[in-house]
Amino acid sequence: MNFLSRSILLLALACAPALASCQEVAAPAPAPAIPADRADAARPPGMAVASAHALATEAGLQVMREGGNAFDAAVAVSSTLSVVEPISSGLGGGGFFLLHQADSGREVFVDARETAPAAATMARYLDADGGFDSDRATNGPWAAGIPGLPAALVHVAEKYGRLPLAATLAPAIRIAREGFPVYARMARGYERRREVMERYPGSRALYAPQGRPLREGDIFRQPDLARTLERLAAQGHQGFYRGETGRLLVEGVNAEGGQWTAEELAAYRVVERDPLRFRYRDWEVVTAPPPSSGGVALAQMLQILAGWDLESLDQVQRTHLTVEAMRRAFRDRTFYLGDPDFTDIPIRTLTSRDYAAGLRATIHPHRATPSDLLSGEPTPLEDEETTHFSIIDAAGNRVAATQTVNLLYGSGLVAPGTGVLLNNEMDDFALKPGTPNAFGVMGFEANAPEPGKRMLSSMTPTFMVSDDRVAVLGTPGGTRIITMVLLGMLGYDAGLDAQAVAALPRFHHQWMPDRISAESGALAADTVRALREMGHEVDAPDEAEVERRAGGRASSHVWGNLQTVAWDLRDNTLEGGSDPRNPVGRAEVELRSAER
Repeated sequence: MNFLSRSILLLALACAPALASCQEVAAPAPAPAIPADRADAARPPGMAVASAHALATEAGLQVMREGGNAFDAAVAVSSTLSVVEPISSGLGGGGFFLLHQADSGREVFVDARETAPAAATMARYLDADGGFDSDRATNGPWAAGIPGLPAALVHVAEKYGRLPLAATLAPAIRIAREGFPVYARMARGYERRREVMERYPGSRALYAPQGRPLREGDIFRQPDLARTLERLAAQGHQGFYRGETGRLLVEGVNAEGGQWTAEELAAYRVVERDPLRFRYRDWEVVTAPPPSSGGVALAQMLQILAGWDLESLDQVQRTHLTVEAMRRAFRDRTFYLGDPDFTDIPIRTLTSRDYAAGLRATIHPHRATPSDLLSGEPTPLEDEETTHFSIIDAAGNRVAATQTVNLLYGSGLVAPGTGVLLNNEMDDFALKPGTPNAFGVMGFEANAPEPGKRMLSSMTPTFMVSDDRVAVLGTPGGTRIITMVLLGMLGYDAGLDAQAVAALPRFHHQWMPDRISAESGALAADTVRALREMGHEVDAPDEAEVERRAGGRASSHVWGNLQTVAWDLRDNTLEGGSDPRNPVGRAEVELRSAER
């Protein structure tokens, strides 16, 4: 660690009190009660679902029409996304479910992150010269962690839902069997991953059934996945992690050279954790704890930014301060965060207001702070991996859920006979300490793989609660998830509606590489010039530059797929916002009928 980094850390720690005095920031607490003058709005006027695909949104609404609650709807939406968004998520991946029970005010974080197989040691990801083998880390059997999403579906349904799994999984089973039209994003993603996908017989049979890849407009049917879902519906946890599906998964991985065991697959369980809580201005924020890095980073960034009136600043100053907050949070992410069941994380210090005040004191108001480490690799664009959905039901229950298979089409490996496309989440571990992964971020011992350990994640499902408003939000986007959720939260704080929040322009900084990246048009040209004069490196290409980088093909430089719903207690209204960057997403609000 160099002098500047040590100085920043020491100054921040000097402002942090003893750990015991910071407990109120990280410790669980009851949700704020609805104020007395809002008693008439104790229940929302209906239900709202926002997801990345219209079929998933409709599945969630249909389940609630049939008597299910938000948690039943979450199972329906999640499983349907697993069918219609193989590019982003699926039963072969994992996710996080943030739940709020309206009757008790209880909130819980369901951790369904994938876990490391026992055989997946760091040595397995080194080549003959001791270098990092990125192909093994991102493609095929060694890239895959033990899936967690099926266990989450069972857990949420059985512990929090009203309806049987057979009802909540019915839409996904039907769509898997009958098929749905391939959309442009799905076809485009396959072309980018085609070489890897077509290494494996199970993947070729599913995605290139007539010897050619599926094209936009083709009907994509997944009969094996329908049968896998049926076994899950009938037998619960055993229906995926043991029996026929479990056998096929282990055989499929090991036939390609992996080393899964039936015992470690059967042993997978979700973990219920207390959400991370902190305050930002008039909001209580309820968000993801480790092994997500998102909640800790949000707590740091927002509490740093709480020292300024952002709305009174021009775009240059506001962007500069926000970037400096991002920079500091991502530096701490690199060194301190991992699976809390394996790693001692100083979470109370990292999320305390005093620590944030110390970090704020290191920010020069008119100059960039150099990240001052070895240069990293350029962060790859990621807008199509991972998916998020947000739900509020008519009783006031709510769900924010983010799920993923990591990169486009995960590992590329479909276990024959299952229809299950496996994740490539092993790349989210620090497989070689100090070496950037596919998202350009580094890690060290806190995030090193161990048998059964959960890899660090950026998924950040989040609730915001004030006296006047409740918001549910999240997005895909790799490491950019955290900064996109941050910008969405700042949008809600500025008074934007849900759709305006979903459409906000985006920029990002992750400490290494030391640069601001931005969507095309997110920052005005004079803002870019001013930031560069302050010492920032800025990557904000215009449309001509984006096309040049794409080799003359039409392209885009946009990120994420934010899905959000909000309940305004002042007039008891619901609203939904679905990211306009994704044409197949949908947010819908359905009001209670007089009969219900």
